[in-house]
Amino acid sequence: MHHMHSLCSCCTCVYGEERVKVCIKCSHRTPATVFFFLSSLLCMCLCSFLSSCSWCQANITSMLAPQADRVMALEEWEERWHEGRIGFHQPQVHKMLENNIDKVLAGRTGVRFFFPLCGKAVDMKWLADMGHSVVGVEISEKAIKEFFEENNLTYSAEPVPAIPGAKVYKSSEKNISLYQCDLYNFSSSIDGQFGAIWDRGSLVAINPRDREKYTSLIISLMAKDCRYLLDTLLYNPELYKGPPFFVPDEQVHSLFGNSCDIELLHSVDALTDRQRNWGLDYLTENVYLITLKSS
Repeated sequence: MHHMHSLCSCCTCVYGEERVKVCIKCSHRTPATVFFFLSSLLCMCLCSFLSSCSWCQANITSMLAPQADRVMALEEWEERWHEGRIGFHQPQVHKMLENNIDKVLAGRTGVRFFFPLCGKAVDMKWLADMGHSVVGVEISEKAIKEFFEENNLTYSAEPVPAIPGAKVYKSSEKNISLYQCDLYNFSSSIDGQFGAIWDRGSLVAINPRDREKYTSLIISLMAKDCRYLLDTLLYNPELYKGPPFFVPDEQVHSLFGNSCDIELLHSVDALTDRQRNWGLDYLTENVYLITLKSS
């Protein structure tokens, strides 16, 4: 026989074999009923989440459709460097890196930074001058040589046995190593994992259909304490074919959300005359800090 502690006598609810008191007039519930209602609420939330996930994927696919089939071969990037069509290069340290460097370092010194599709970013010298080490990957030999020459750094080049045809260029004065190869041929077995990644002009430059492959590579290069600073762009992809490509917030979460915690640090209006000439009417720059979830 079940013992019931009545709080009022409005009604009685039976859940499974457990009798519990629920008052639909005063909403007074016994602890067992509270548990039942919370369990039901959790179940509804999970169902809603699962259904919204499939909806989100369909929504992401729809948003990306205008650029989904856009492909740039590696030779096209090399051609841009040879022709000097490198409007993406910035001659000064990127403000988003400068403004968030404390968040990336999190009190650490001598951090190993990875620069995917590094070009000749002056950010690499800036970080090396602070005592950090830098590893970059870039397809253009011209970009790599220009980086060392423009920063008055002597360097040596040697083949990378694990990557046929690849070379690694190493600074004699600073802890900077730049690999000339296809990014997808690089791995943690070549040069370990990293404590920080600065992704400005990389995720937005790769072919949109390769983003899952790219994400897997980036996550594999992240050490447990890695802090990954990601810069993305939002605009109407119907108006401009890219690159740089449109990467919506929803896709950032879809790509990295299972393995990583994602924090949006900044979302700013970045429209200039250059983008207006592309035909864009708005351009938003988003900066995220991404860290591996603790196991």
